[in-house]
Parts: sequence; C-alpha cells; structure tokens
Amino acid sequence: MGLYFDPHELSDFARYYGFHYDSLDPMALVREILIDMERALAGLSSSLPMIPSYITPISKVQPGKTVLALDAGGTNLRASLVSFNEQGKAAAGGSIKLPMPGTAGRVGAEQFFGMIADAVVPLLLSASDINGIGFTFSYPMEVQPGGDGILTEFSKEVDAPDVVGKSIGAGLREALAHKGHVYDGPIVMLNDTVATLLSGIASIPADGMVDEAGAAARNAYGTAGGPVIGFILGTGFNTAYPETRIPKIGFDSKDAPQIVVCETGTFNLRYRGPLDREFDSGTKNPGAYTLEKTTSGAYLGPLTLHILKHAVKDGVIRFRRSDELLAMGQLETRTLNEFSRAPLAAEGPLGSLFGLDEGGALAAVQYLTSIVTERGAMFSAAVLAATVERMQAGCEPYSPVRIAVEGTTYMVYKGMRRSLEAWLHTMLVREKPRPYVIAPVEQASLFGAAVAALGSAGGSR
Repeated sequence: MGLYFDPHELSDFARYYGFHYDSLDPMALVREILIDMERALAGLSSSLPMIPSYITPISKVQPGKTVLALDAGGTNLRASLVSFNEQGKAAAGGSIKLPMPGTAGRVGAEQFFGMIADAVVPLLLSASDINGIGFTFSYPMEVQPGGDGILTEFSKEVDAPDVVGKSIGAGLREALAHKGHVYDGPIVMLNDTVATLLSGIASIPADGMVDEAGAAARNAYGTAGGPVIGFILGTGFNTAYPETRIPKIGFDSKDAPQIVVCETGTFNLRYRGPLDREFDSGTKNPGAYTLEKTTSGAYLGPLTLHILKHAVKDGVIRFRRSDELLAMGQLETRTLNEFSRAPLAAEGPLGSLFGLDEGGALAAVQYLTSIVTERGAMFSAAVLAATVERMQAGCEPYSPVRIAVEGTTYMVYKGMRRSLEAWLHTMLVREKPRPYVIAPVEQASLFGAAVAALGSAGGSR
C-alpha cells in the first residue's frame, strides 16, 4: 500500500472527471474568451462585464510631481505621498496605515469619510504642492466619466451600509472641507487591476539600453514602450487592458485608449467536469465566477481537497488515515501550498496524515494537486493571450507587451508562475512571435493610484 503510485491511473482519473489539462484545447478557449470580450464591449449578452474605467494609460510619467495615493483594501487603509524621479520610478514617503473604516464595527457615512480624511489631511499639510489624489478602491463601484466612483456594495469585512450608493470622491472632498481643508484638485477612483496596469507603466521598462544608473532607455525613434496589461492572480482573478473601441458607451479613440476592467474571473467556463460542478454547487455563489474558481487562491485549496476526497473514495489514493482526509472540513490554499513545497516534511494538516512507509500515497496527492495547478495556469495564460490578441498588439520586437502582475497565487503558489509563463509563451508564439514581458509589480495599488492621479492632472508627456 505504501509504495502504490500509478500516474497513469491518476491521469485517467483526472480525465474521467474532466479536470485534466490535456483534455482541453487552449487555443479554442482563447477564441471563446475573445468572443465574450467583444460581445460585452458591444453591450450584448456576455459573462464578462468589461467595465470602462474612464482612465487613459499615460505613456510616460512626468518627473518632479507629487501626488497623494490612497489604497482601501479589505483590512487596511493606506495613504502615502508618491513622487517620481527622472527615470519614472516611484517612491513613497510619509506613509500612513490605518484599519479600514468599518472593520472594527459599524460606521455611518459621515464617520466613514471622516476617518479617510483623517489620514489624508496630515499628508496634504506636509506637502507644498499636491498634483492630485489617486484612490484605489478594492470594492465594487461604478466609475464615472469624471473620475469619481459610486459604491455598489461592500464585502462582509466592512460594515458601513450608509456608504453604499454614494460617490466616494465627493464624500472625501466633503469630509476634508468639514475639517477645514478645501481640496479642489482631481480625485481619481480606480479598481485595483487598473492600478496594477498603471503601476506597470511606471515600473516595467520597455526593451532598450539601460545604463548602470538606471537611466531611461535610449530611443532615437521616439517610440513609447509597448502597451501594458494589468493582471491579478491572488485571492481573486482579474485583468485590465487599454481598449480603443467600446461601442456600448460610444467610445472610439485609437490615439487615447481607455482602460477596461474585464472582471475575467466571471468568464463562463465550459471546460468543467462533474467534480468542478459539485464543488461549485457548494460555494456561496453557485454558477458565478466559474473561471476564478479554477485559478485563484480563494478556491484552489478547497477545490483540490474536493478532488482528493473523490480520489480516496474511488480508490486511486489509498493510505491508512484516509478517513481523516475525508473528514477534513476545509483546506486553505495557503496550507496546500505549504504541503506542496515540502511534502516529505510530513507536517501540517495534510502532510501529517501519511506514514513514513506511505510515500506512494503522498506522491499521488502531490500528482493530482499538480494537475489542478497546471490547469489553472493554462486557463490564466489563455486569458492573457486573448487580451494580447484583442489589443492586436505584440508584434513589434522593440515594443513588447508588458504584463504587470500582482498577487500571491502567481508569486508563491508552487508551480503556478512557471506553468503559467510556459503556457503563455506557447500560446503567443504559436502563429507568430509576439514579444512580451511579464513581471510582478510592487505596491501596485499605491503607485498605480499615483499614476492615475497624474494622468488626470495632466502629469504626462
């Protein structure tokens, strides 16, 4: 029993239940995503919202400008003064971090905005000149053409129901005025995926010569770096990219594209087997976010546990304490990752179940986990390949598409980054070479918010 490990049987198990990546056509998935993107942009029925941001990505950040950047996350509210040097690199100073208003108990709208203003006022007073406020707001909102955003709902962590339906930027202005500080400059609200994209513009260099001091690339042709895609693969899953045509809002501009938030995690994924559907039926939102449920950190651990339980029931994984695995109520993605990175340590709620003579069962668990990861990487790469194809970009060898990535699932989940990038390369060079650069960005929410504020204030050139 301890030595039992049959990769052929395990692969057949994965194929039978419809979650093996080799049963899928990745290029067909790319085409399906493209069709859904186009339908949504035209205002037709689609599983992708394709939300306009009313923000134009700037090609170069003007140095010497200072903006106030805000980031409202699930736990904390961060505020910082962000400036850019001659090479366009961002630096944050005077940073303030507070608990997100409403996470320590219910607050009304006035108190909610007042707490945000309390973080903003000291920074406004400490800077001689503020060129704008950029506000990354990681909650669902309807972004308005003028840059403000109307909150549509809060997650359960924030208890501030009176804020729903209100304009966040306008609420902050009013709160600042109540504290005796009138601010009449731009306030730009943006989604965290848009912030990731904008941060990539400032932090991922285009191809070219860079000297030891990090000076900007020499460019005799005056050609800007390639377009930037924002990609989040963490607890959730999302993409954003610059779009030249959005028929549903009458937008058509080749010279000044607008960033669109795809909400790609909502894509209606047809490539799901019975175990995927069973797992989905037990989530809080059955039938929704079907792609996200195969790729993101919120679901990879629980989905893999569901599959492992069926493998035990079907007898393809056998070990003495298998009943304890069947009784496990949950398996967080973080815990699964810790196991996958050191399975032979025999530690944690999963690794400790196997005896020292049950290496075969241990290998079987790792094998099925890798198949689930590989499939998630392939789905993620297909989304990125479709986005590059939609932009009709990436053919100029000296101007590669830059993919800015934020998220712990991409960065630390075992096998995800390597597999995703391998699938993406295969997809993008299948018909013709499409040069690209994919790289993580740091402090994306703050730095992206700063870039958005500068763009609104005319801080680009």
